[in-house]
Amino acid sequence: MMQINIEAEKILVANKAVDFRQGLNGLCALVVSELQENPVEGIYVFYNRRKNRIKVIGWHNNGFVLLYKRLEAGKFWIKEEADKIKLDSKQLNWLIMGADWKLLSGGEIPQFTDFV
Repeated sequence: MMQINIEAEKILVANKAVDFRQGLNGLCALVVSELQENPVEGIYVFYNRRKNRIKVIGWHNNGFVLLYKRLEAGKFWIKEEADKIKLDSKQLNWLIMGADWKLLSGGEIPQFTDFV
């Protein structure tokens, strides 16, 4: 099993679904226009309308990293909000796992099989 652990001081989730045909340049433009943030100063999470796919972008040393995840079953626990959603590193990692990150607080990251 692959283990991913992403950490940053600023982690934001877009407040609405985006067109997933967009690549890094388009997502960086959304960070500036929709989130009013600097793309190199945090990690930004975008999701599609069905909420079964996410794209996570962030600056790493000398270039952008794009993480794309598609759930084979179920949906990511994201609710459209009036404003951007702020996460901490644990919540982001739970989100990437497909877990309900709003209900989890502290402790170890549970195994994905705990949520199936």
